[in-house]
Amino acid sequence: MINEKFLRLLSKDYPNRKKAIAEIINLRAILALPKGTEYFLSDIHGEHEAFVHMVKSASGVIRSKIEEVFSEELPLEERDRLAALIYNPKAEIKRVKKSDADYDQWCRESIFHLIQILKSVSTKYTRSKVRKRMPEDMDYIMDELLHADDEANRADYYGEIINALIETGNATEFIMGMAGTISRLAVDQLHIIGDIFDRGAHPDKIMDFLMDFHDVDFQWGNHDIVWMGAATGNWACITNAIRMNVSYNNFDMLETGYGINLRPLAVFANDTYRDDSCEGFKPHIYDRNQYDPISEELAAKMHKAIAICQFKVEGQRIKAHPEYGMEHRLLLDKINMEKGTVVINGTEYPLKDKNLPTLDVNDPYKLSDEERLLLNTLEASFLKSEKLQKHIRFLYSHGSMYKIVNDILLYHGCIPLTEEGEFEECTVNGVTTKGKAYLDYLDDQVRKAYFSPAESEEIGRSGDLMWYLWLSKKSPLFGKDKMTTFERCFVDDKSVKKENNVSYYRLIDRKDICENILKEFGLDPLTAHILNGHMPVKVKDGGSPVRGQGLLFVIDGGMSKAYQKDTGIAGYTFIYNSRFMALAEHKPYSPLMADGSQEFNAPALRTVEVLKKRMMVRDTDIGKELIRQVEELQALVDYYDKGIIKER
Repeated sequence: MINEKFLRLLSKDYPNRKKAIAEIINLRAILALPKGTEYFLSDIHGEHEAFVHMVKSASGVIRSKIEEVFSEELPLEERDRLAALIYNPKAEIKRVKKSDADYDQWCRESIFHLIQILKSVSTKYTRSKVRKRMPEDMDYIMDELLHADDEANRADYYGEIINALIETGNATEFIMGMAGTISRLAVDQLHIIGDIFDRGAHPDKIMDFLMDFHDVDFQWGNHDIVWMGAATGNWACITNAIRMNVSYNNFDMLETGYGINLRPLAVFANDTYRDDSCEGFKPHIYDRNQYDPISEELAAKMHKAIAICQFKVEGQRIKAHPEYGMEHRLLLDKINMEKGTVVINGTEYPLKDKNLPTLDVNDPYKLSDEERLLLNTLEASFLKSEKLQKHIRFLYSHGSMYKIVNDILLYHGCIPLTEEGEFEECTVNGVTTKGKAYLDYLDDQVRKAYFSPAESEEIGRSGDLMWYLWLSKKSPLFGKDKMTTFERCFVDDKSVKKENNVSYYRLIDRKDICENILKEFGLDPLTAHILNGHMPVKVKDGGSPVRGQGLLFVIDGGMSKAYQKDTGIAGYTFIYNSRFMALAEHKPYSPLMADGSQEFNAPALRTVEVLKKRMMVRDTDIGKELIRQVEELQALVDYYDKGIIKER
């Protein structure tokens, strides 16, 4: 029963019977439309250009629309150029202007072709929703072109509008607006299943893009959570975030993108390791810095300096949190400086780098005065970075440890399981939970650590929990037995660098395990599925993203350039529309050429499930909410009819 107080509040938005009924009609019409297309991606890892291309191309769906509409009308080369225009309008327009083409005529033809594609991708939506996806200052003209269906007058009507756009100098902007509208309509909802940050050059630009996207949510990954911890000022998280990105040469993102002041680190590293080549700390270079080029020599010194700070700070956090069970990372006190060795798991290994001038053998986890001053400065940069804090707050407001949407359970890494496949009990802050309750508890505590640390149950420095989730064996965001950072930096023996997957990744081949996970989260295994990322699928070695006899899909295909030599591909998109679920397997992204051209490799699309009947909006989670709104509005109409609430 809907109470009168609520209906009186509702009447402020719908002050009379006519307005309430108009909204009921609108909502019922929406409920009768086909479900919009949802896109699921994971492990973007800063690959801004490749990610934006995936979204703007709708993972090949837009190209298929072009084929449907123009396969008989346009030659292949022109269809390719139309696709390029939608994917990257700025680059394609620049290319055309440099060519010998008649630009005004090209604009006329392009607008006409784009309108046809816009019609094709807008059929699932109400006219009002389509207009909302259009640029505000162009929506009227686009809407007119889109719905000018009078065959007798359409050619003249189109022609006059297009001529006016060209003569007023607005054709270029209009074309770019249309291309963007097509992409926005092709992807109704976007779900990011973790790891926007690290490795790739520009997670900052990815976050800017997503903050401008119409409907997006996140399931946090371990690379996201360490940045969320760094945004609290936590030194363990800060040193990890900086070390990772210095090691991948991401100085533009750190200093120009987020305004993190790295000069103190550069000065400290250069002074401390002046005569040290720091050969083992040379950065991986996949992208060049445009605004903040740092020499490889200085980057290596900075990498080594921040790594030592990280190992010291982590040692302090491990001792403060024995419940984290990460004593295996306490290796600075296992170093024998005289012998130049370190003991790992009871075995002595030679250090490949023995120059450790800031290490106090009597108190190896103590920061020097210079290191402490450096970390204080870095902490201030993270806390005062307006852009970083804005991005992190967006991750909180639109993100969570997991999400259930339209019978799909989304989480980044894993659900901790015992070797026997039972939900593993995990203790954090003295609280022991497992399964869904564990993820719910972590979600609550991560939010409190950032927004209200005084209300959290966290023991130690605020943000320690995020560091735990970054690399703990029992973290649902990590899923390995250990992270061998020190070993990779200081030991040549490959055996100590191995990071083993937890039992979850072996057990999810079993259908019954996937069924139990779905049941734990209140889902029916007969209709529901699981999506997670985190572990790159090594397709070239025969790996498959489909697990648990089709109940679970691992969609980390290796978008990061650093992974592509191992995976053989460049990421997956999981596509869920009104008729089917499919996996799009992407090839490596081809950057823009000097002449303005660009090669676009169509992804391989594989349908993994065909729906028994077409899914309508009424069948979705959004539909359930709209049905509730219709019921509330109908109750309001009844109160108007009975005179209980007066119309205005």
